[in-house]
Amino acid sequence: MERALWVIGLVLLWAALIGLMYRGWRNRAKRQAPQIGELPAAPEDLGTQLIDATTGLYVGSTIAPSWQDRIAVGDLGHRATARIARFEKGILLERTGASTIWIPREAIRAVRTERGLAGKVMTKDGVLVVRWQLPTGTEIDTGFRGDDKTVYPQWIDQNGVSA
Repeated sequence: MERALWVIGLVLLWAALIGLMYRGWRNRAKRQAPQIGELPAAPEDLGTQLIDATTGLYVGSTIAPSWQDRIAVGDLGHRATARIARFEKGILLERTGASTIWIPREAIRAVRTERGLAGKVMTKDGVLVVRWQLPTGTEIDTGFRGDDKTVYPQWIDQNGVSA
C-alpha cells in the first residue's frame, strides 16, 4: 500500500510539473503577442525562384539578438520538418503540420550560419539563420537546419551578407 501511494504521488507531481510548463508557455505567448503581431502573408506571385527548395528542420524563431528567447506565439515555437526556398520577393518556409512562414525581401536584415538557435545546439555553422523584421518592428531570428548544409553558402551570397 505504501508503494502504491508513492507511485500515485510521483504521477501527480509529474502531471503538476507538465501543467506548470504548459502554463509558462501560454504566459510567454501572451507576453510576446504585442511584439510579434500578425505575420506577413505570402503574396500570390512570389517572383522568380532564386534558390531551389531544400529540406530540413525548422528549428524555431527567437527574438533577436537572444538565441534562446524562443517565440511562443502561434506555432512559431514548434519544430517541424520544412522546405525553404528563396524567391525574388522573399523567403518561403513551408512547414509540415504547421503554418507557412513568409519572409518578405525588404524585411530581411541578415542571413548567416550559427552554432545554435532556440535551444538547439549543433556543430559549427549547423543552422541557417535569417534575421528579419516583423511588421511590428521587432527583429526575430528564424532557424533552419538543412539536410544538405552545402547549400548554406549560396544562401548567404544571395543575401549579400557574409556569415
